[in-house]
Amino acid sequence: MKRIPCVLLPSMLALATLAGCASAPAPKPLEVHWELPENWSVARATDAVDVAGAGSLWWVELGAEPLAELVAEALTFNYDLRAAASRLGAAAAQARIAGAPLIPQLQAAGTGTRRRQNFIGFPIPGREQEALTTTSSNYGVSLNLSWELDLWGRLRAGTAAALADLMAADAVLRGARLSLVAQTARVYFACLEARRQVELADATMENQQLSARQVEARYERGLRPSLDVRLGRSSAAAAEAVLRQRQRQLDLVTRQLELLLGRYPRAVLQLEADLPPALPPIPVGLPADLIGRRPDLVAAERHLAAAGARVTEARRSLYPRITLTTSGGRVSGALGDLLDGDFSVWSIAGGLIQPIFQGGLLRARVDLARSQSDQALAQFAQRALAAFGEVEISLAAAGFLAQQETALEIASQEALAARQLGEERYARGLADLFTVLESQRRAYDAESQLLNVRRQRLDNRIDLHLALGGGFSVGQARNDEQAHVR
Repeated sequence: MKRIPCVLLPSMLALATLAGCASAPAPKPLEVHWELPENWSVARATDAVDVAGAGSLWWVELGAEPLAELVAEALTFNYDLRAAASRLGAAAAQARIAGAPLIPQLQAAGTGTRRRQNFIGFPIPGREQEALTTTSSNYGVSLNLSWELDLWGRLRAGTAAALADLMAADAVLRGARLSLVAQTARVYFACLEARRQVELADATMENQQLSARQVEARYERGLRPSLDVRLGRSSAAAAEAVLRQRQRQLDLVTRQLELLLGRYPRAVLQLEADLPPALPPIPVGLPADLIGRRPDLVAAERHLAAAGARVTEARRSLYPRITLTTSGGRVSGALGDLLDGDFSVWSIAGGLIQPIFQGGLLRARVDLARSQSDQALAQFAQRALAAFGEVEISLAAAGFLAQQETALEIASQEALAARQLGEERYARGLADLFTVLESQRRAYDAESQLLNVRRQRLDNRIDLHLALGGGFSVGQARNDEQAHVR
C-alpha cells in the first residue's frame, strides 16, 4: 500500500478568525495501491521549455488576445459564478455560527412591572363597602452570562468541521472560476471554428453552383449528358444544405458564448479572429504534485477533514457537558435607582449533564459520522485517481492530435491539388463528372476536418489546464492558491 498525503490548503487566517478560535482539522493520510509517479508517463524530451516563465493567465498564452477580454467579462457578469460566491458567503456565516458557542454568551435584560391589588375582607371604618387597593411599581436590570466549558473538545470539533466546509466552499468557488474560464475559452474557439466552417461551406457552395452552371452550359451545347446536369444540381443543393447547417452551428455557439458572458443571447457577437496557428509546447516532466492545485481535490480533501472532525464531535457528545451561568443586576421601585450602579441582585450556578439512556441515539450518530467519513475518504481517493487519469489522457491526446493535424494538412493540400486538376481535366473533356465531384468532396472534407482537429487541440489544451488546476509554471505551483484564477 502506498501512503500519500492528502491535498493541503494554504493558511487561511482570516477565515479561521471568522470561525472562532478553532483551527481546521489536519488531513489524514490516504492509502492507495498504486504508485505516485514523479513525472507523467507520456512526457517527451522534445517538449522541453522554460517552465519557470509560464504565466498565470494561461488562456492568453493560447494566442487569442480577444479571449482575455471575454474571460474578464464572464468572471464579472456570469450568474452561476455569482451563485457560487453566495454559497461561499453562506459557508462563512455557518462557520461563524458554529464557532459562537466557544465564546461566553452575554445578554442584557430589563424588566418593568406595575401592579394593582385589591384586599377583600379588611374593614375600614367609614368605608366598609369599599375594598382596600394598593398600587406598586417594580423595575429591574441585569447582565446574564452563560458559557459551556468545552473540556472534551466537542464544540471545537464542530467548529473545525464548519471551518473545513468553509475552505471547501472557497475551493469550489475557485473551481467554478476555473471552469468558467475553460467554458468561455472552449465556446470562443468553437465560435472561431464555426465561423471558418461557414466561410468554407459558403465557398464550396459557390464552387458547386459554378460547376453546375458550367455543366448546364455544356449540356445545352450537347457536350454533356443530362446525368451530369442532375449530379451538378444535386451537389450544389447538398453544398447549400451543409452551409445552412454550419450557419446554425455558428448561431448556436454564438448564443452560448453570450449566455456565458451574462448577455442576452441575440447572436450579435462578432468575432473576427482566426484559430491560433500553433500552440506553446507542453513542459517536459511536469511534476505530479501539480495535481494538488486542483480546486475539486482541495474541496474533496476539506470535506474529508470535515467528516473526520464530525466523528470527533459525535464521540465527544457521549461525555458530560458542563455549563456555567451567572447574572447580576438591580431591582428597585424607582426607575432612577437603576442607574446608580449598585448591583444588589446576583446569582451564579453551574450545571453538569451526562447522557445516560437515549435509545442508542448518540452512538448511532457516532456510527453515522464514521460511515460518512469512510465514504468521504473513498470519494477523495477515486477523485484523485481520476484526476491523474485526466492529466495522462490529455497529455497523450496532445501527441495524437498533433500527428493527426500534420496528416490532415497533407491531405488537405493534396485534395485541393486533386480538385483543381480534376476540374481542369473535366473542362478539357478528359475526366467524367464523378471524378470532379469526388475530388471536390474530398477537398472540402479535408479542410473541414483540419479546422476541427485544430479546435480539438485547443480544447485538449484547455482540458490539460483544467486537469492540472491552472497553468504550467512549476515555480508558481505552490503559490497559486492566492491568485484570482490560474
